[in-house]
Amino acid sequence: MQAYCFKCRTKREIKNPQATVLKNGRPATRGVCPVCGTKLYRIGKA
Repeated sequence: MQAYCFKCRTKREIKNPQATVLKNGRPATRGVCPVCGTKLYRIGKA
């Protein structure tokens, strides 16, 4: 799964993806950018 990295300013593949739920109950995927190490979030089902 890919997410937009704001530090690299491009879409990157999520490293170590984990399914999570946001405060409002929406599902999301959380992970790390493999290039710069910034946290990545992708809202919606995997």
